[in-house]
Amino acid sequence: MGDLISETLADELTSACRTAVGDELRSITYFTDEGEEQIYLRGDLESDADLVGFADNERLGFRSQSVYTQTELGEHRFIIRVFDHGFLTRVIVGDHGAFVTTDEMAMTRFEELAKTVETVLREHSA
Repeated sequence: MGDLISETLADELTSACRTAVGDELRSITYFTDEGEEQIYLRGDLESDADLVGFADNERLGFRSQSVYTQTELGEHRFIIRVFDHGFLTRVIVGDHGAFVTTDEMAMTRFEELAKTVETVLREHSA
C-alpha cells in the first residue's frame, strides 16, 4: 500500500464493496487531489487501465460538488458512468473519494454500493 491511503481504509473499502456487490466487483481506486491508488483489482482483469486519466476525470467532482449544493434536487450523492462492459460508480466525501468499477448489475445495487463507500469514507474523513 502506498502513502496515499492507509491499509485500514483500503481493507475497509474493499471488504465493504465486496459485501455490497460480490463477484460483480471489478476494481476500486481511491483518490484525492494529490493522487490515486488502485486498492483492488479482480484477478481475471489486466492492470493496464489508465488510472491517472480516470482519476483526473473523477477529480472534477471535487469542484463540481459546489455546483450541486443546495439545489431543489437535494444533496448530491454519487455518479454512475455506464460503459459497454460495466459501470463506474464515483463517491466523494470531503477531500477524498473512490471510484468502483463493476460488471453489469441491477440499478438498485448501485445505491447500496454508493452508500457503502460513502459510509467508509465518512468514517475516515479528516
